Amino acid sequence: MQIGLIGLGKMGANMARRLVRGGHHVVAFNRNFSVAEALQAEIGVQAVRALPELAAALPAPRVAWVMVPAGAATDAVIEELSALFAPGDTIIDGGNTFYKDDIRRAAALKEKGIRYVDVGTSGGVWGLKEGYSLMIGGDPEAVAPLRPLFETLAPAPDKGWGHVGGVGAGHFVKMIHNGIEYGLMQAYAEGFEILRTKRDYAFDLHQVAEIWRYGSVVRSWLLDLTANALSQDQELSEIAGYVPDSGEGRWTVFEAVDLDVPAPVITLALQQRFISRQEESYAAKLLAAMRNQFGGHEVKKVER
Repeated sequence: MQIGLIGLGKMGANMARRLVRGGHHVVAFNRNFSVAEALQAEIGVQAVRALPELAAALPAPRVAWVMVPAGAATDAVIEELSALFAPGDTIIDGGNTFYKDDIRRAAALKEKGIRYVDVGTSGGVWGLKEGYSLMIGGDPEAVAPLRPLFETLAPAPDKGWGHVGGVGAGHFVKMIHNGIEYGLMQAYAEGFEILRTKRDYAFDLHQVAEIWRYGSVVRSWLLDLTANALSQDQELSEIAGYVPDSGEGRWTVFEAVDLDVPAPVITLALQQRFISRQEESYAAKLLAAMRNQFGGHEVKKVER
C-alpha cells in the first residue's frame, strides 16, 4: 500500500521504518527536508520537499497520515492537504488531537468528499520494536481500506488495534488512555519515594522494581521502564523534577467534570504535575503563615 507520511519526529520516523519493513511504499514529508532525505537514504522512503509534491506522488485514492503537533500545526497541514486532495482521498491524524477538533475537521472535509480518520497512537520510542497501540475513529467505509496499515503498525495483525467508533472516538479513547497513564505513573512515583525515604532499610530501588516485575499484581510495562531508569541511576541525579503535560490529562479531567464522573486519581495526578513545575509554592508559604498566625507554630525561614 502507498501512503504519505507527514511529520518525521521520533514516532513518525519509526512508523515509516515499520511501514517500509512491512512492504508499504512511504512518501515522506518533513518541514526540515534533510530529515526526510536521511530517512530516504536509510530505508528507501520517497522524500519530498512540499505537500503538493507528496499529493502528486500518491496514486488515487490517496492516503496521508499526519504526525505533527496537535492544534495549529495539524490544522495548517490538513487545510493545505484538503486543497490538494480529491473526493475519495483520506487524511489520517495520528497525533494527540482533541477529539472535538476531529469532529470539526471531518465535517469540513466531508463537504469536499475527503475522508477523515483519527488514530490515537501509543507506543512512543518503543513502537518500532514492539508495535503501536492504535485506537481508531471514523466512518467504517473510511477505516476499512486502511486495515493493511493498521495491521503493519500494530504489535500483531490481530492485536493492539481496533476501530472504536465514529469520528473523534479514536482520540477520545487515547485521551482516557493517557489520563490513566498519569494516575499509574503517579502511584509508582509516590511508592518509590516512600521506599527511598525509609532510610532504615536502605532499599535498593532497582532490586525492588525487578522483584515486582515478575508475579506481582503491580507488574506492567511502566514498571519495566521504571526498573530500567533505576538501573542507571537510583538518585536520578541528572533529571530535574519538572513534569510537563501534553494536554490529554487536562482534557480527561474536563470530560470527567462535564460527564459528572468522579476521577480523583487522574485529577490529582495532573495537579501533581503542576506542582512539579513550581520552584517555590506560594500556597505552601501561605499555609505556613496561617499556622503561625492561629497557633503560633514556628515557620521555617528562607535561607539567604
